[in-house]
Amino acid sequence: MNCSIASALDVVGEPWTLLIVRDAFYGVRRFDDFQENLGIARNVLTARLKKLVEAGVFRKTAYRQRPLRYEYRLTDKGAALFTVIVGLKQWGDRYGIASRNGKPMDLVDRTDGHPLDPVLIDAASGRRLELTNVRAVAGPGAQQATRDFFDRLALSRPPTR
Repeated sequence: MNCSIASALDVVGEPWTLLIVRDAFYGVRRFDDFQENLGIARNVLTARLKKLVEAGVFRKTAYRQRPLRYEYRLTDKGAALFTVIVGLKQWGDRYGIASRNGKPMDLVDRTDGHPLDPVLIDAASGRRLELTNVRAVAGPGAQQATRDFFDRLALSRPPTR
């Protein structure tokens, strides 16, 4: 499928995968710590970590030689998933039922500890992005079928004034 979202889901769309990445953002690096915190079966965790390493989301580095033990560190590619995790957190805070007593986790500024309320903005203009002020169009990497899809959508929209 000629779609960046579909390509991303090929890497991170399996159950457990984004929770592993989330824990890495919290600072978890070692297999046993992922397993203990998530309660995930060891064989499932092994498979997910292997796929994330192969996809370049994590790099595997030895921290002990005898017995050989590894830790998993986010690469730049993995760190770029931060916005996805924050978006899912915000959606879960707003619509989820994780806690009736409030949000289970907050984000705070690392230097001063002040609470943060992240928003999605356009880097060039600084404008806040919302569903009501953006639309999707075919990009430079779009295949003809994708261009045709967006052309059909454009034709079905009422003209703007």
